[in-house]
Amino acid sequence: MALHFTPTEFARRRTALLAAMQADRLDALFLFQQESMFWLTGYDTFGFCFFQCLVVRADGTMALLTRSADLRQAQHTSNLDDIRIWKDGRDANPARDLLALARDHGLSGKRIGVEFESHGLVASNYHKLDAAFTGQAELLDASAIVTRLRAVKSDEEVVYVRSAAALADAADRAALDAIRAGADEGEILAAQHNAIFAGGGDYPANEFIIGSDRDALLCRYKSGRRRLGASDQITLEFAGVDRHYHVAAMRTVVVGDPRPLHRPYHAAARDALLACEAALKPGRTAGDVFAAHARVFDEHGLAQHRLNACGYSLGAKFTPSWMDWPMFYEANDWEIVPGMVMFAHMILMDSDSETAMCLGRTYLVGNEGAEALNLPELDLVLR
Repeated sequence: MALHFTPTEFARRRTALLAAMQADRLDALFLFQQESMFWLTGYDTFGFCFFQCLVVRADGTMALLTRSADLRQAQHTSNLDDIRIWKDGRDANPARDLLALARDHGLSGKRIGVEFESHGLVASNYHKLDAAFTGQAELLDASAIVTRLRAVKSDEEVVYVRSAAALADAADRAALDAIRAGADEGEILAAQHNAIFAGGGDYPANEFIIGSDRDALLCRYKSGRRRLGASDQITLEFAGVDRHYHVAAMRTVVVGDPRPLHRPYHAAARDALLACEAALKPGRTAGDVFAAHARVFDEHGLAQHRLNACGYSLGAKFTPSWMDWPMFYEANDWEIVPGMVMFAHMILMDSDSETAMCLGRTYLVGNEGAEALNLPELDLVLR
């Protein structure tokens, strides 16, 4: 089996999950998040775009329901023994197959937690699930139960996190080496991905952000490329990835002479990032980190140009996004604890002057505070 963690580590995770299930008085869990399946069993696939479910009973027994295309994937990448297949067909209804599996495991009439908040359970399949189990079992929302456990990384996970950080810095160096007047955005993007893949890394869970000129103000990837002008700005957000573990970075690079606002905006972004870093310590909350970000930008008179969130947790994530919980936003009471891996991004988008300035890096929370994992230099980069 192609497992990335020791049996002891998987046993630790299962024990923690069973304790959380007991606290919520759950007889079983239906896991639809691919991240949960990977964390608990090692199962590694993008087949969650179709119906599949990992059933976990309160005694630790597990069974996977998936398609035939993922049978060998599950056998090769997971520690699962009980793998059931639902058959593709015109009248297929995998929710009924899941009901049969649940009955086989004695779950009729039981309390079953379900990951309703999942890219692996689209609305149409939810309705089939609800119809199949109405009167058969009590389905309860347990969307956050594994997510909260995954937010705190073990020593074995941190090994891959640190590897991802090195890959992120390699991608950053490759991008900076490629950025120049006349450079094509595609060349820059290719250099970043080449650095990661050549270093043994993985695909990211979402596209890298790359945009120049007016597109430097975008916080999402868009298709289409352009060449950098003699006086330009380019915003990059990217992640090094190892075994699906992500470490992200973000920066705006100036080509040619800076615009009047580039330097003061960068100074504000750097101040805000360091304020968030100081707030990112055990006993504080995700909302406290956002408050530090907002305070600094507002003191600089930039409230209208900042966002309503300034970062999020990172870990082993799958398409369509590497963003994980918790997120830094106003009044989020999720407590910061050692072992969390958090990306803080300071984003200023001034549409009036068409000036962008972004700066972000990833941290590992320790017993006393936050350790910056990547982007050791925070100076404004000019090319």
